[in-house]
Amino acid sequence: MSISTQPVYEHILELGRERPGAVLLDIGCCFGVDSRRAAADGFPMENIIASDINNEFLTLSHEFFQTTPSSYRGHFLPGDVFDPAFLHIAESSDDLSSAPASDLSSLESLNPLHGRISVINATRLFHLFNEDKQLHLARALAGLLSAQPGSVICGDQVGVLEKGITTHNLAGSQLFAHSPETWSSMWDGDVFRKGSVKVETHMLHGNRNIMLRWSVTKL
Repeated sequence: MSISTQPVYEHILELGRERPGAVLLDIGCCFGVDSRRAAADGFPMENIIASDINNEFLTLSHEFFQTTPSSYRGHFLPGDVFDPAFLHIAESSDDLSSAPASDLSSLESLNPLHGRISVINATRLFHLFNEDKQLHLARALAGLLSAQPGSVICGDQVGVLEKGITTHNLAGSQLFAHSPETWSSMWDGDVFRKGSVKVETHMLHGNRNIMLRWSVTKL
């Protein structure tokens, strides 16, 4: 359960406890394991959105975890993050309000939540896309993040020592990956105004790949 091993995990749970209306978005969630872990550890489940392009994953989540919509009150929202009707790029908000823009249960896209989300989790997502799409996705997610200090985006993905094309040893496929330096400079300068966020990265050396674990926190 990747989110629970994030260095910022306790901070995420603190936001859920102490920030009124704090919303957590688990993007590219598959079965929603990470968001369910956060709910189990105290983040208010009614303020959690799990989103994936494959609606079947969201449907199977209840079966996998033996829950129902009444016993697990988190929200499932299928959609394509590269479809502007679901998520378009918006400028990072300066609105310090933490209240959700609309009833989460009635959402049909993420667009009503621009500038309203306190926590975004993107586990093993970015390395599925090329460099241009990674930048597009980062900018799209940045527009969702609340301007309140402490709001955070975190995740992990295949990483490299020097950015470029690498082979994913488990699947044998080639993909684009960032180094810690290029990942940090993308967020702090290309995506957000330089100096407005704190980027932390950790390289984890596994048997098959190097994983880049990271967080981007609003200052």
